[in-house]
Amino acid sequence: MQKDLYQHPDYYLLDELLTDEHKLIREAVRSFVKKEISPIIEEQAQAATFPSQIIKGLGELGCFGPFIPQEYGGAGLDYISYGIMMQELERGDSGVRSTASVQGSLVMFPIYKFGSEEQKKKYLPRLASGEWMGCFGLTEPNHGSNPAGMETRFTDAGDHVVLNGAKMWISNAPFAQIAVVWAKNDAGEIQGLIVERGMEGFSTPETHGKWSLRASATGELVFDNVKVPKENILPGVKGLKGPLSCLSSARYGIAWGALGCAMDCYDTALRYSLQRVQFDRPIGGFQLQQKKLAEMITEITKGQLLVWRLGVLRDQDRATPAQISMAKRNSCEIALDIARNARQMLGGMGITGEFSIMRHMMNLESVITYEGTHDIHLLITGMDVTGINAFK
Repeated sequence: MQKDLYQHPDYYLLDELLTDEHKLIREAVRSFVKKEISPIIEEQAQAATFPSQIIKGLGELGCFGPFIPQEYGGAGLDYISYGIMMQELERGDSGVRSTASVQGSLVMFPIYKFGSEEQKKKYLPRLASGEWMGCFGLTEPNHGSNPAGMETRFTDAGDHVVLNGAKMWISNAPFAQIAVVWAKNDAGEIQGLIVERGMEGFSTPETHGKWSLRASATGELVFDNVKVPKENILPGVKGLKGPLSCLSSARYGIAWGALGCAMDCYDTALRYSLQRVQFDRPIGGFQLQQKKLAEMITEITKGQLLVWRLGVLRDQDRATPAQISMAKRNSCEIALDIARNARQMLGGMGITGEFSIMRHMMNLESVITYEGTHDIHLLITGMDVTGINAFK
């Protein structure tokens, strides 16, 4: 097992744009990753198991919904702090960041944004601490990029509704206490419901056989005539605006997080290139290797500037969904390119669990797909700049 020697690349001195609080938060999460995640993550990924023992620590660090106000158990931090946290967690592993961003952006965010006061007080403090974990039910077997076509429905039955349908590719599903589920009502309108584990007819079978996000627990949500109390319906939103606003929050975290993978792969490749000797000199002294490293740090620096500016706009409540979409797509694309080039620099060693690169590369194949695929995000940007909808 390699010791975690990671050093944060900052070619354009962007740390000068961060506050002292931002840096303290980053150091706290980075130390946690180096101490609690890096030593175990390769073994967990090889075994395809989620390291549930880290949940308590993530809660104590405030990684679950850090932007949620303190009155509901959150840390009340800004969105740059949230991005920094997600970047450090994903530098450790995309599956760990997925667990945290699902909890914060896809479960806590909709309850805070669209929930009743009773729902906020009941669920948010327990979710913030990690006492309860949550998951987000939107994607279905027949509807991924087109969520409007969802088939999961609920019908009115007096003091409760009856929910039927299924969701798939759901992070945290196998161990979550609650699920924020999006379904159509009798009028065909999309609404959010909080479904609790233990409700009769609700099951969460685990998904096996993944080659990506192996240290993350993935499953299905199956609803077979599940009786859900009407007080569990989110009252503050109807239509796709609800789930799409959650996706914007999650995509923002991914934009920062995927850069963490890129930086870890670059740092690994740079260190290896200075230590690995071939033809009587370190391989970092050869032109083609320097070309790879130069292109990596250039793309990382551009990505760092992009997400920092996006964080400023998000804190000012001015970031548009299309701007968030662009950053998510860019970070995922460059991270995958950097991972592949870094793997080549390490040669055969790059495919082993002795280094993090191949694990990052496999994880990123999921990250570039979920929360909107690369192609879907291209079309979002295309529609934004032309005003023409190419989805239909």
